[in-house]
Amino acid sequence: MTEITGAVEQGNDAELALDGSDAAISIRGLTKRFGNITAVNQISLDIKKGELFGLLGANGAGKSTIIKMLTTMLTPTEGEARVWGHDVVKERNLVRSSIGVVFQDPAVDGMLTGRENLDFHGRMYGMDGELRKKRIEEVLELVDLVEKADEKLEEYSGGMQRRLEIARGLMHYPHVLFLDEPTLGLDAQTRRYIWQYIRNMNEEKGVTIILTTHYMEEADSLCDRVAIIDNGKIVALDTPENLKDEIGSDTISLDVQSGAEALMQSLRPISWIKSIIANNGTIELMVDHAQSRIPEVMQQANRCCAKITSVGLHEPTLEDVFLKYTGRKIRETGSHANSMVARMHMRHG
Repeated sequence: MTEITGAVEQGNDAELALDGSDAAISIRGLTKRFGNITAVNQISLDIKKGELFGLLGANGAGKSTIIKMLTTMLTPTEGEARVWGHDVVKERNLVRSSIGVVFQDPAVDGMLTGRENLDFHGRMYGMDGELRKKRIEEVLELVDLVEKADEKLEEYSGGMQRRLEIARGLMHYPHVLFLDEPTLGLDAQTRRYIWQYIRNMNEEKGVTIILTTHYMEEADSLCDRVAIIDNGKIVALDTPENLKDEIGSDTISLDVQSGAEALMQSLRPISWIKSIIANNGTIELMVDHAQSRIPEVMQQANRCCAKITSVGLHEPTLEDVFLKYTGRKIRETGSHANSMVARMHMRHG
């Protein structure tokens, strides 16, 4: 690996980009083709400084290709992109000095200790010994690995290795941190631990974070804004809450053993119920703020002597949003074209 000079700044917090822009990342018409396959198709996007931004999509949707272009690992076919004010094609070293990256595939040495891995990374970025030592302690503290620092990576759990990779990405004080599927393959509990470290980096250190994921819950929990990527295009872009609001109201489902008709009659005049659907002993109510409405619904059931055996609540999710914009659930997206793109990724870096 080539040493990247000029990568270290003595400060700890992100500063203004060189061009004075409020955008940490600015993308215009970004396109990447592999032969006849278009992996990324005319993406235009601005990501603000300090933002925790999510790229949400299925495997093969183009998320990783976007990240590889923004981190200078792939050259765009068309369009342009600037990271912290630097052109990703013309100013590769300046881009690299401004970013940290945690890729999907592990990039740490299992035969080295956690501390040795961090020290090696610091050397590659031209950090002097005193600064390396100081920064190693800071990032180990941030990801809660101080007690494991002198153990070999082969003894770390999967979650601990991912935390160390995040620490490594922060070693040289990056302005922008790219996390490509940072919790892929981890169990639910470990995934939530990683989420907390990501939040802390963003909120306490002011690091701009670009997160790719195909976990809906992850994007919903972490991201200030989300771009849904499908077949190399951005098909939706907004905050998770605004995207979910597009789906509409919550649904209260009532399984009614008896008295369904009387309950329907009593519920119809209520103004905050947008619609009522009855089907085979189940009544579905479309309402806003469903959780606060359930007690009132149950009071109506008691008044008309309806017997309810169970109550269900469904609030719009990013899975619903993904289905709306792509026509399928994220787990169903495994098309031949996407598989071809994934193979081309492997050939071209």
